[in-house]
Amino acid sequence: MARLARLYVPDQPQHVILRGLDQQPAFVDDQDYELFIDCLKAAARDHHLAVHAWVLMPGAVQLLVTPSDESSLPKAMQAVGRRYVAHFNRRYARRGTLWEGRYRATVIEGERFFLLASRVVELAPLRNHLVTAAEDYRWSSYRHHIGLTVDSLITDHPLYWALGNTPFERQRAYRDLCEQPFDERETTQLMQATLKGWVLGSDTYREWASRTANRRVSPLPRGRPRKVREAPAAGAPAAGAIGTAATAAAGGSPAAQGAPHAGGQSSPNYAPPAGAQPDTHSGSHGGTHSGSGSGATPGTTPGSTGGHSSGSTSSGSGSGTGSSPVHHEHKPGTGTH
Repeated sequence: MARLARLYVPDQPQHVILRGLDQQPAFVDDQDYELFIDCLKAAARDHHLAVHAWVLMPGAVQLLVTPSDESSLPKAMQAVGRRYVAHFNRRYARRGTLWEGRYRATVIEGERFFLLASRVVELAPLRNHLVTAAEDYRWSSYRHHIGLTVDSLITDHPLYWALGNTPFERQRAYRDLCEQPFDERETTQLMQATLKGWVLGSDTYREWASRTANRRVSPLPRGRPRKVREAPAAGAPAAGAIGTAATAAAGGSPAAQGAPHAGGQSSPNYAPPAGAQPDTHSGSHGGTHSGSGSGATPGTTPGSTGGHSSGSTSSGSGSGTGSSPVHHEHKPGTGTH
């Protein structure tokens, strides 16, 4: 199945993850880290990509960005990868790719998840036990957001500016926010959404993003879709009614045609094969007594056992007069007794 195109929604932030191949380090020393940052600065400038937060760890890169158009992020990541991987392979005498496939990214609802994503990115070294204090890690934008450095790569997002009226207020509010424990459920949602490429946000936000991006932004339900039985049109007879009407038109009720005849025949229209002796029974197979007298009980139902009416006597001179019905077994297909 063809994979979906990169998701892009205008003016919406994206969380990006780039992992090293087979958990091998993509950065060995300070020179590698510094070169990657230079590559990212140039690519962000050339392709109009606003970088709000970043972190470089030995085996992974995480970014929080807002692309200016649909091609901003793909072209920027391609430019960084092409330049940096060439440097890394040349320096360490290796060949091939450095990353675990394509970068992973997803659109997030800023009002609900931007500050969470910023904390997840910048506090990743602390959560991965690379340092004991986030401000001690050099290769992230955390130090910029708490006022320890000025990072020319960073474009502060309006939601960061909303934390305070002055730089000091914003920096203090952000530090306090980062000292709070993470909501692990929301953190897992963010990481899974990024790795799978689905929009992270409320139902209303996802519906809006789907219409704007003109593509699916969440996974389909698992399993096969349920089959929906269409109701018959108004005035159309039900299937059972059609079958009953067809049976009646053929010459009898469903009970009369479906039940085996007492004489061994399964159909009133049965015809004996050529050369068979005619049936000598005085009653007809239709189910009514055929004696020559006139005393046959009226209302006899066709198809009754043995062709006789049960519990009745005949006043005529027919062969059934004054005696109980006698069951005669027929051999199938011969019509003989």
